[in-house]
Amino acid sequence: MKTEFTLLTMSDNFPDEESCIKYFEKMRWDGKVVSPYDPASKVYKCSNGKYKCKNTGRYFDVKTGTAFANTKIPMRAWFYTMMLFLSHKRGVSSCQLARDLGITQKTAWNMLHKIRQYMAMENEQTLSGEVEIDETFVGGKNKNRHKDKKVERCQGRSFK
Repeated sequence: MKTEFTLLTMSDNFPDEESCIKYFEKMRWDGKVVSPYDPASKVYKCSNGKYKCKNTGRYFDVKTGTAFANTKIPMRAWFYTMMLFLSHKRGVSSCQLARDLGITQKTAWNMLHKIRQYMAMENEQTLSGEVEIDETFVGGKNKNRHKDKKVERCQGRSFK
C-alpha cells in the first residue's frame, strides 16, 4: 500500500526544526559525518549542531555545501517548499509560496529557483552515439521582417 505524503503527515513527521535537521543528517551522511572540506579527515561534534574538520580546522553543519547553505530560511520551510513543488503537477508559484510561508515573493522565487537548479544538476544527462532529430524551421514570415531583412520573391522560408 502506497503512503501519501501530505501536509498533515509532514507536520507529524517534522514538528520542529531539530527533527528536520536530524532527518537531513540521516539522508546526507547516514550516521557517518563526512567533512565537506576534507572527506578523509576526522570530524568532531561541537555544540549547536556544528562539526569541526580536524585537518582544516573549519566548522560546518549539515547544510554546508547544499542548497540550504548560508540561508536564514528554516529547514521546515525548505521541506514544505519541496513537498509542494514535488506534489503538484505544475509546481507551485512563488506568490502562493510567499503567502503560505509568510516570506517575500522574491525569497520564495529564490527558493524555488535553487530547488530547480539542484534537480537539474542531479538529472544531467548527455546524448551519446547516433542522435536523430526532426527538421524544424525557426524564423518568422517575410512580411514580419524588418525591411533590411526581407527577401524578394520568397514564400516565407528563406535561408538567406
